[in-house]
Amino acid sequence: MNSPEAKSGHIRLTSHPRGPARFPLRWDAPTASERGPVIATVNAGSNRNAIGAHGGSYSIYRALAISSGAMDPSARPDLNDTAPVCEIGPHKQWGEPGKIVSLDPWGHRVAQDFGNELAEGVDIRPSIAITKARLTLPEIQAAIAAGRLEVDGEIVHEAGDVSVTKIAVDPVWWLPGVAGRFGVTEANLRRALFEQTGGMYSELITRHDMSVFLPPIGGMTLYIFGDPAFLGNKRKTLTCRVHDECNGSDVFGSDICTCRPYLTHGIEEATRSAQAGGVGLIVYNRKEGRALGEVTKFLVYNARKRQPGGDQAATYFERTECVAGVQDARFQQLMPDVIHWLGIRRIDRFVSMSNMKYDALAEGGIEIRERVPIPDDLVPPDASVEMEAKKAAGYFTPEGAPSKKKLRSTVGRDLGKF
Repeated sequence: MNSPEAKSGHIRLTSHPRGPARFPLRWDAPTASERGPVIATVNAGSNRNAIGAHGGSYSIYRALAISSGAMDPSARPDLNDTAPVCEIGPHKQWGEPGKIVSLDPWGHRVAQDFGNELAEGVDIRPSIAITKARLTLPEIQAAIAAGRLEVDGEIVHEAGDVSVTKIAVDPVWWLPGVAGRFGVTEANLRRALFEQTGGMYSELITRHDMSVFLPPIGGMTLYIFGDPAFLGNKRKTLTCRVHDECNGSDVFGSDICTCRPYLTHGIEEATRSAQAGGVGLIVYNRKEGRALGEVTKFLVYNARKRQPGGDQAATYFERTECVAGVQDARFQQLMPDVIHWLGIRRIDRFVSMSNMKYDALAEGGIEIRERVPIPDDLVPPDASVEMEAKKAAGYFTPEGAPSKKKLRSTVGRDLGKF
């Protein structure tokens, strides 16, 4: 393969508009044709109508592949046989102003809705993909052995694995809507994004004709248990957990927090809901360490462990803020978007104690009928500090928030276990 340098020495700058966009975007339009395609590929030329690049944080690896000569920069995906395995939408929420601002609701329907443009050679790429899979978890196998779940051959199989519909979603931000969610001006949002990424995207400042941004961050994965068509059907019971990534616990089983136990508890509840004729949903967001990152998280672990008096619930959030400058950067304001995208207006059983998640959903107009806390026997001993601190901060708990005396007396045993 020829090196990219051999193809062209010309550097294309996109800091200034070259006239009206060929495909203007009308974000809250009720149909795909009225909304228009999101075009954020480098090869799109003058058709480009969005800032950033497809693939989120993985766009950087694409750049490495091209710079090393391993990938042709003009390569385009062959979308044959890549269509979603089930239909999602369109739903009314897709056209309701302000309901969805952080993902492209039409992002899985590129070939279906923009076939004519693709045929003309316009480089339009999906930002959502839908497939089927099976989950194999020891906790599910334990639930089967204990009689909490039954093998039915359709949802839960003899080997102990669970059938799911799996959806990957890359972030696509409509900047005016994102700014509105946070109560800031679009100009201030654009400037902060530009400055805090080291000026990575000059178009945020110079191209106010472009209002859509594909940020270089992780997206989310959805796991649907049962028939996806039941989502949003008020005659069907929906059990849902919204989970923010915690690699140390989710993958490696660290016992310093309740993340994996709560995640697998949510999966068990979602599976049980599907087996009872309803539907289950797990939303897995890539927001490691409260969206502060794993390096910051580990620094906080050390700070909590080494402070006078050891790790304690009374200073749990304070130590995070001392290191990171903020207690939590997940800011759940954007989280309800995917719930609206699925056409959901009611969650019957919300498997979460988080007040921030609950408040964001309620403010977004999602009715929550029941909040399901993690069972006490699933809380690891070394996670007691975290749990008591979160309850004191407003997490839902049937027995009420802990007293100050209990907070001071709750000391972690070994923060080094992760």
